[in-house]
Amino acid sequence: MKKIFLTVAAVATFMISCETNEKDVELTQEQAIDMSDFYVHTEANDESRGAEKCHSMRVLNEKLEQNPDLFKKMYDVEYATRRFIAAKKPGKGNGGGSGGGDTGGGGTDNLGVINIPVYVHVVYSNSQENISDNQIASQMSVLNADFRKQNSDVSNAPAEFAGLAADAEINFTLAGTFRYANTRTSWGTNDAVKSAYPPVTPQTHLNIWVCNIGGGILGYAQFPGGSLSTDGVVCAPQYFGTTGYVQAPFNKGRTMTHEVGHYLNLRHIWGDGRCRQDDFVADTPSSDGPNYGCPSYPTVNCRSNDMTMNYMDYVDDACMYMFSEGQKARMRAIFQSGGARASMLN
Repeated sequence: MKKIFLTVAAVATFMISCETNEKDVELTQEQAIDMSDFYVHTEANDESRGAEKCHSMRVLNEKLEQNPDLFKKMYDVEYATRRFIAAKKPGKGNGGGSGGGDTGGGGTDNLGVINIPVYVHVVYSNSQENISDNQIASQMSVLNADFRKQNSDVSNAPAEFAGLAADAEINFTLAGTFRYANTRTSWGTNDAVKSAYPPVTPQTHLNIWVCNIGGGILGYAQFPGGSLSTDGVVCAPQYFGTTGYVQAPFNKGRTMTHEVGHYLNLRHIWGDGRCRQDDFVADTPSSDGPNYGCPSYPTVNCRSNDMTMNYMDYVDDACMYMFSEGQKARMRAIFQSGGARASMLN
């Protein structure tokens, strides 16, 4: 009986010890999530260097002013993202910002290849804007190639960055196309097109509105954490896909690759704030602003070479061709259990 009692006591002690250790590990991990560099609201883009192609950050600024609760929601999304990445990289910091010295890739997760179903809403005032099914299909092909690192131009990456080019393991499947004739010739960036034609099941589908935005704007996206009633991406028809009504130098479908990157929680690589701000990805070098055209390599800013070929810069379509491993980890984190877009996998 004494032996049995001692055995039970030992097992109980072991279980308590394990439970305590697990709590200690969890507490240590909680303490490691450094959010001191987190920001949401950004300064206005310095347009003296070129056009503001993407209005995602400007739209975000406006939404933050309209909805004070949005900051907390985006803070929570960022916290969960960093916590997941930290869990994959024991002993390597929080995976956010530019610190840590690692790529931010953080190994593998348990999600496999993620498939995102897509609804496309074509809103047109003339026959050109009523883009063809072939043009829509061409855009889907670009998204799948770019997010799976199956685009041929990724082979152009300089040696410094070639090893960081990532297969994000994300696919896109066209689930349906909706077409709406409307006499309105310009929709702007205040989500008017979404109000007129609301998203369909945004919890489980990426909604894309193809319409004339106006003002030379190529597109804009909503970051995770925003309202479901406006969730999705808006793109001008002449910058959507690779065939039909497309306009160079943004005629290779990379506007949508860029905007979907925002939709999946990626910032611009310059952090929308010069060298002092960051995109929360360790393996994308700091930059002091967007690059345009087709820059030569190396382009030096903030004492390092810019990753100008990254999809989250502003260069021409022909000169952007990679996501980094750190960006991959960041995108996939929002699909984890409890993540901002986890419902898309259910």
